[in-house]
Amino acid sequence: MIRVGGMTPLTSIDFPGGLAAVLFLQGCPWRCGYCHNPELLPARGPVELDWAQVTAFLQRRRGLLDAVVFSGGEPTAQAALPEAIARVKAMGYRIGLHSGGMYPARLRRVLPQLDWIGLDIKAPAEHHDAVTGRRGSAGPVGEALDAVLASGVAYECRTTWHPTLFPVQALYRLAEGLVARGVAHWALQECRGEGRARIAEDDVDLHRLRAGFASFCFRRG
Repeated sequence: MIRVGGMTPLTSIDFPGGLAAVLFLQGCPWRCGYCHNPELLPARGPVELDWAQVTAFLQRRRGLLDAVVFSGGEPTAQAALPEAIARVKAMGYRIGLHSGGMYPARLRRVLPQLDWIGLDIKAPAEHHDAVTGRRGSAGPVGEALDAVLASGVAYECRTTWHPTLFPVQALYRLAEGLVARGVAHWALQECRGEGRARIAEDDVDLHRLRAGFASFCFRRG
């Protein structure tokens, strides 16, 4: 049974061009210091929504919502994800997924069922473990990225960044590496909190980062 730690019943920003509900699935193996949902990190949470109640809600919202986005935590950490996606897709919803890409084999299994995916690219390989708090975390993400690019599924890669996480020169190298791999859609997200100041205009050259991408955006935290 899928473990749902929370739900947003209506959002206009989590699925491109549509109204969606977001299901926050429990569990994530990484320990990113800026995580906004730390209560979802353990495999079992203090509060979990009953799956039958979630599906009943989605049944009632048919025709009013366009999509359901599976977020987390890390959705692919749960073996029941494919079955849950199939159940929701059978209701007529389009399906979105937020993932860090740490389980590429599981991601490949659900890609054919997806209409859109947001794939987190946490950091360049040399800084990846420091950001995620786990050794060897960069390799699986590279496999996941290749799978997403080969799938034909609409996607956005996104990186949360602040100069305190890794240097701006490493960010430029990351952008160049993504372009070289064929990534067309990338978003840079400002990392806020923990005493971090806003990213200043002279902290990063957005024009340099934008080069080579079909679409690029910078989101303030």
